[in-house]
Amino acid sequence: MANMEPLRREDHPELEDLWQLYDDTMSFVPNSLFTMARRPEILRAFSELITQIWRSGTVPVGLKPLVAIVASTAAGCRYCQAHETVDAKMRGVDERKIAEIWDFERSPLYSDAERVALRFARDASVVPNAVTPEHFAELRRHWDDGEIVEILAVVGLFGFLNRWNDSMATDLEDVPAAFANRTIGRRGWDAGKHG
Repeated sequence: MANMEPLRREDHPELEDLWQLYDDTMSFVPNSLFTMARRPEILRAFSELITQIWRSGTVPVGLKPLVAIVASTAAGCRYCQAHETVDAKMRGVDERKIAEIWDFERSPLYSDAERVALRFARDASVVPNAVTPEHFAELRRHWDDGEIVEILAVVGLFGFLNRWNDSMATDLEDVPAAFANRTIGRRGWDAGKHG
Protein backbone atom coordinates (compact mmCIF):
# COMPACT_ATOMS: atom_id res chain seq x y z
CA MET A 1 0.00 0.00 0.00
CA ALA A 2 1.33 3.41 -0.99
CA ASN A 3 2.55 5.75 1.73
CA MET A 4 0.82 8.61 -0.09
CA GLU A 5 -2.17 8.27 -2.36
CA PRO A 6 -1.61 9.61 -5.86
CA LEU A 7 -3.82 12.45 -6.98
CA ARG A 8 -6.25 11.86 -9.82
CA ARG A 9 -5.76 13.20 -13.31
CA GLU A 10 -8.80 15.43 -12.95
CA ASP A 11 -7.30 17.05 -9.83
CA HIS A 12 -4.85 18.93 -12.06
CA PRO A 13 -6.44 19.75 -15.42
CA GLU A 14 -3.74 22.40 -15.97
CA LEU A 15 -1.26 19.50 -16.29
CA GLU A 16 -3.18 17.78 -19.07
CA ASP A 17 -0.40 18.48 -21.58
CA LEU A 18 1.98 16.57 -19.31
CA TRP A 19 -0.46 13.70 -18.72
CA GLN A 20 -0.95 13.43 -22.48
CA LEU A 21 2.81 13.26 -23.05
CA TYR A 22 2.99 10.17 -20.83
CA ASP A 23 -0.09 8.65 -22.44
CA ASP A 24 1.64 9.09 -25.81
CA THR A 25 5.05 7.79 -24.76
CA MET A 26 4.22 5.11 -22.16
CA SER A 27 0.50 4.43 -22.77
CA PHE A 28 -0.28 5.38 -19.14
CA VAL A 29 0.59 8.06 -16.58
CA PRO A 30 2.77 6.72 -13.75
CA ASN A 31 1.36 6.93 -10.23
CA SER A 32 4.66 8.48 -9.14
CA LEU A 33 3.84 11.55 -11.22
CA PHE A 34 0.34 11.80 -9.79
CA THR A 35 1.96 11.87 -6.34
CA MET A 36 4.57 14.43 -7.43
CA ALA A 37 1.72 16.59 -8.80
CA ARG A 38 1.16 17.90 -5.28
CA ARG A 39 3.96 20.26 -6.29
CA PRO A 40 3.33 20.94 -9.98
CA GLU A 41 6.46 23.06 -10.33
CA ILE A 42 8.62 20.10 -9.23
CA LEU A 43 6.71 17.76 -11.54
CA ARG A 44 7.18 20.06 -14.55
CA ALA A 45 10.90 20.54 -13.89
CA PHE A 46 11.39 16.82 -13.34
CA SER A 47 9.46 15.96 -16.49
CA GLU A 48 11.65 18.34 -18.50
CA LEU A 49 14.76 16.61 -17.13
CA ILE A 50 13.35 13.21 -18.13
CA THR A 51 12.55 14.50 -21.61
CA GLN A 52 16.05 15.88 -22.13
CA ILE A 53 17.77 12.71 -20.91
CA TRP A 54 15.58 10.42 -23.04
CA ARG A 55 15.41 12.52 -26.21
CA SER A 56 18.89 13.93 -26.64
CA GLY A 57 22.35 12.60 -27.30
CA THR A 58 23.80 9.69 -29.23
CA VAL A 59 23.47 6.72 -26.86
CA PRO A 60 21.09 4.26 -28.58
CA VAL A 61 17.52 4.86 -27.41
CA GLY A 62 17.08 1.20 -26.48
CA LEU A 63 20.11 1.19 -24.19
CA LYS A 64 18.85 3.95 -21.90
CA PRO A 65 15.97 1.94 -20.39
CA LEU A 66 18.30 -1.07 -20.02
CA VAL A 67 20.70 1.14 -18.05
CA ALA A 68 17.70 2.24 -15.95
CA ILE A 69 16.65 -1.38 -15.28
CA VAL A 70 20.14 -2.35 -14.11
CA ALA A 71 20.51 0.80 -11.99
CA SER A 72 17.09 0.20 -10.43
CA THR A 73 17.92 -3.45 -9.81
CA ALA A 74 21.10 -2.44 -7.97
CA ALA A 75 19.08 0.05 -5.91
CA GLY A 76 16.30 -2.48 -5.31
CA CYS A 77 13.45 -0.45 -6.83
CA ARG A 78 10.90 -2.86 -8.30
CA TYR A 79 8.63 -0.05 -9.47
CA CYS A 80 11.29 1.43 -11.76
CA GLN A 81 12.44 -1.99 -12.96
CA ALA A 82 8.90 -2.75 -14.11
CA HIS A 83 8.43 0.64 -15.76
CA GLU A 84 11.65 0.41 -17.69
CA THR A 85 10.82 -3.03 -19.10
CA VAL A 86 7.84 -1.35 -20.78
CA ASP A 87 9.98 1.58 -21.88
CA ALA A 88 12.61 -0.75 -23.36
CA LYS A 89 9.94 -2.60 -25.36
CA MET A 90 8.47 0.68 -26.60
CA ARG A 91 11.97 1.73 -27.72
CA GLY A 92 12.34 -1.39 -29.84
CA VAL A 93 14.31 -3.68 -27.53
CA ASP A 94 13.48 -7.32 -28.19
CA GLU A 95 11.61 -9.02 -25.33
CA ARG A 96 14.22 -11.79 -25.22
CA LYS A 97 16.91 -9.21 -24.57
CA ILE A 98 14.83 -7.60 -21.83
CA ALA A 99 14.30 -11.04 -20.27
CA GLU A 100 18.08 -11.59 -20.27
CA ILE A 101 18.85 -8.33 -18.44
CA TRP A 102 19.74 -10.22 -15.25
CA ASP A 103 22.41 -12.08 -17.21
CA PHE A 104 23.78 -9.22 -19.32
CA GLU A 105 27.37 -10.20 -18.48
CA ARG A 106 27.02 -13.59 -20.22
CA SER A 107 24.08 -13.25 -22.58
CA PRO A 108 25.01 -13.29 -26.29
CA LEU A 109 22.19 -10.77 -26.81
CA TYR A 110 24.38 -8.03 -25.30
CA SER A 111 27.39 -6.42 -27.00
CA ASP A 112 30.63 -5.61 -25.21
CA ALA A 113 29.73 -1.91 -25.35
CA GLU A 114 26.37 -2.59 -23.70
CA ARG A 115 27.96 -4.78 -21.03
CA VAL A 116 30.41 -2.02 -20.11
CA ALA A 117 27.59 0.54 -19.86
CA LEU A 118 25.39 -1.79 -17.81
CA ARG A 119 28.24 -2.75 -15.48
CA PHE A 120 28.91 0.96 -14.93
CA ALA A 121 25.19 1.58 -14.24
CA ARG A 122 25.09 -1.26 -11.71
CA ASP A 123 28.24 -0.15 -9.90
CA ALA A 124 27.25 3.53 -9.91
CA SER A 125 23.92 2.63 -8.28
CA VAL A 126 25.12 0.68 -5.27
CA VAL A 127 25.92 2.21 -1.91
CA PRO A 128 28.72 2.80 -1.40
CA ASN A 129 29.38 3.72 -5.00
CA ALA A 130 31.61 1.12 -6.66
CA VAL A 131 32.78 3.10 -9.72
CA THR A 132 36.53 3.09 -10.27
CA PRO A 133 38.90 4.65 -12.83
CA GLU A 134 38.87 1.25 -14.55
CA HIS A 135 35.16 1.70 -15.30
CA PHE A 136 35.98 4.90 -17.19
CA ALA A 137 38.85 3.26 -19.06
CA GLU A 138 36.46 0.49 -20.18
CA LEU A 139 33.70 2.97 -21.04
CA ARG A 140 36.05 5.03 -23.21
CA ARG A 141 36.81 1.97 -25.34
CA HIS A 142 33.21 2.10 -26.57
CA TRP A 143 31.69 5.47 -25.67
CA ASP A 144 32.79 9.08 -26.00
CA ASP A 145 32.69 11.46 -23.03
CA GLY A 146 29.32 12.90 -24.05
CA GLU A 147 27.83 9.42 -24.18
CA ILE A 148 29.30 8.60 -20.78
CA VAL A 149 27.57 11.72 -19.44
CA GLU A 150 24.30 10.48 -21.00
CA ILE A 151 24.66 7.05 -19.40
CA LEU A 152 25.40 8.56 -16.01
CA ALA A 153 22.48 10.98 -16.43
CA VAL A 154 20.17 7.96 -16.74
CA VAL A 155 21.73 6.45 -13.61
CA GLY A 156 21.33 9.75 -11.74
CA LEU A 157 17.73 10.15 -12.90
CA PHE A 158 16.90 6.71 -11.60
CA GLY A 159 18.73 7.38 -8.34
CA PHE A 160 16.06 10.03 -7.78
CA LEU A 161 13.19 7.86 -9.03
CA ASN A 162 14.31 4.78 -7.10
CA ARG A 163 14.35 6.73 -3.85
CA TRP A 164 11.10 8.51 -4.66
CA ASN A 165 9.15 5.37 -5.48
CA ASP A 166 10.60 3.16 -2.76
CA SER A 167 10.03 5.84 -0.11
CA MET A 168 6.48 6.46 -1.32
CA ALA A 169 5.87 2.71 -1.87
CA THR A 170 4.21 3.83 -5.09
CA ASP A 171 1.57 1.38 -6.31
CA LEU A 172 2.64 -0.28 -9.54
CA GLU A 173 0.23 0.16 -12.44
CA ASP A 174 -1.22 -2.82 -14.32
CA VAL A 175 0.65 -2.26 -17.62
CA PRO A 176 4.22 -2.39 -16.24
CA ALA A 177 3.34 -5.08 -13.67
CA ALA A 178 2.02 -7.42 -16.35
CA PHE A 179 4.92 -6.81 -18.73
CA ALA A 180 7.58 -7.23 -16.03
CA ASN A 181 5.97 -10.45 -14.87
CA ARG A 182 6.00 -11.74 -18.44
CA THR A 183 9.57 -10.75 -19.31
CA ILE A 184 11.77 -10.60 -16.23
CA GLY A 185 9.39 -12.42 -13.88
CA ARG A 186 10.76 -15.83 -14.76
CA ARG A 187 13.93 -14.87 -12.89
CA GLY A 188 12.13 -14.27 -9.61
CA TRP A 189 11.00 -10.67 -10.11
CA ASP A 190 8.08 -9.51 -7.99
CA ALA A 191 6.54 -6.12 -7.28
CA GLY A 192 7.73 -6.08 -3.67
CA LYS A 193 6.19 -3.21 -1.70
CA HIS A 194 4.77 -1.78 -4.93
CA GLY A 195 2.31 -4.65 -5.47
